[in-house]
Amino acid sequence: MEKRWRVNACQSVNAMINFVSNNAQTGVFSVFGMRTVYWDFEKQEVCMIDQRRLPAALEVISLRTCQAVSEAIKNMTVRGAPAIGAAAAFGLALAVRESKFGETASCYSDLQAAAAVLKAARPTAINLAWAVDRMLKVIGGQLEGRTLEELQAVALSEAQRIADEDVEINQRMAQHGAALIEDGDTIIHHCNTGALAAVDWGTALGVIRTAFGQGKRVHVLVDETRPRLQGARLTAWELQQYGIPYEIITDSMAGHFLSRGEVQKVLFGADRIAANGDVANKIGTYMLALAAKDNGIPVYAVAPTSSIDLSLADGRLIPIEERDPEEVLGIRFHGEPIAPQGAKARNPGFDVTPNRLITAIVTENGIVYPSFEENLRKTLKR
Repeated sequence: MEKRWRVNACQSVNAMINFVSNNAQTGVFSVFGMRTVYWDFEKQEVCMIDQRRLPAALEVISLRTCQAVSEAIKNMTVRGAPAIGAAAAFGLALAVRESKFGETASCYSDLQAAAAVLKAARPTAINLAWAVDRMLKVIGGQLEGRTLEELQAVALSEAQRIADEDVEINQRMAQHGAALIEDGDTIIHHCNTGALAAVDWGTALGVIRTAFGQGKRVHVLVDETRPRLQGARLTAWELQQYGIPYEIITDSMAGHFLSRGEVQKVLFGADRIAANGDVANKIGTYMLALAAKDNGIPVYAVAPTSSIDLSLADGRLIPIEERDPEEVLGIRFHGEPIAPQGAKARNPGFDVTPNRLITAIVTENGIVYPSFEENLRKTLKR
């Protein structure tokens, strides 16, 4: 079941806050804007910004079933590794409420089935599986002597904790990363890593946002990030809300600006980081990092420690999501299809950037430099 409400996306952030505050419980918004995904305690449902509609319209949808949350993750109503992790956690809280069984052991069996469905929705981003496994561990540890109602409260409490922690983690990352940004920097940014990609604030874009808030003059060249254009649609929209100067470029233009000395930093997020520091991120990241490396421009990946997967030795082992070819073939130019009828396409959602191209990885526990294999482990132990 899905409900939605809409506000003109060209309105200011303050107008958005006022609009949504009238439609959901207060206390779920930062001073800068609404959370991307949150729990409505009054209506007992998950609410999230429908990112497919931006920048044309800001629509908030509410979901009442775990299956609906899984579909929202799969079809990218909600996207961004931290955001889909929080969404999945709330999805499991809904699954506990949906259980047809009156005793907790059987309910947990239902929960495990729901967890498998959620994990399958987006296989590359490890944050999703991390959040689901964390929920299962906490709920599983509370089964003994609990009523179903108490178990529902446990599930919701943990999901809310994951969401709240994400905001705090993002802000810590931003403080560390902002130290890397110098006054006057022009930064190429790939995909969308702002508040829309997290519960709030953002990862790589959160770093830029924090540096700008510190008074540093920054300018952002926004990769369109084809084929879904998360840069042109979402990052540009966010930067507009924050008042940060930006220009949109096609992905293939990045090398031109890097070679001309017009760029000082390259920033992007990460959906999964292998033990050796190889980074899986939105398709096109690898080519951008190659061009930056060739021109001596530092490359920074910004991600929470929940994106680090020490179980995978290197990036070759990271599962890469293959998405519907229609995302490539369905693009239109001046109202006409870009591809001839009957054309075929490949559509990997992510690529892997080798650790040799990464200058540093920014986490909430600090900035990690090579050797990544050694220092990522140290970071996780902090």
